[in-house]
Amino acid sequence: MNTPLRLHRLAISGHCHRVELMLSLLGLPYENVEVDLFKKEHKSPRFLALNPLGQVPVLEDGDLVLSDSNAILVYLAQRYAPDAGWLHCDPAAAARQQRWFSLAASLLDEGPATARFGALIGREVTPQSQATGHRLFAMMEAELTQHPFLVGAARSLADISLYSYTSQAPIGGISLADYPHIRAWVARVEALPGFIPLSSALS
Repeated sequence: MNTPLRLHRLAISGHCHRVELMLSLLGLPYENVEVDLFKKEHKSPRFLALNPLGQVPVLEDGDLVLSDSNAILVYLAQRYAPDAGWLHCDPAAAARQQRWFSLAASLLDEGPATARFGALIGREVTPQSQATGHRLFAMMEAELTQHPFLVGAARSLADISLYSYTSQAPIGGISLADYPHIRAWVARVEALPGFIPLSSALS
């Protein structure tokens, strides 16, 4: 690879961290381009030309521009590590992985992600977002009693998609104390070669 990939991100965003974590796990060279959402840089004409939705992350790979964190994960796995087992070929396993992607875009976003962000910026965390987090975590805990990762014995993109906000859910008042299998899973993800943590610092 002659030109590093460019990741437009907000450092505290778990959506962006999914992509950065995947880049690191794959050992790919990349450049971070900081987008200050608090200064509305994601609404600038320059950024909207990359992603009309005005959302991070955005990944540039040469002339290719991609948005949506889970879509970027799929691209990176298929483009740069097609034989590494990040994506499942078995129909049932592939369907389970897609289900986790859907939950990452719904319950994870509405629950742990929203609660964490509210706590980080000093906004009141709602009981609803916390309850949504516990609803999701009950599902994850049940799954992880059966096998070490979300879709079976080996890590997959589902784990990368769910890890970031789950690991920092306590920041938003959603304790992991009652979920020993989730805590063990978090440790397994953090033990993967190339792991990098999610920042919780606003500056």
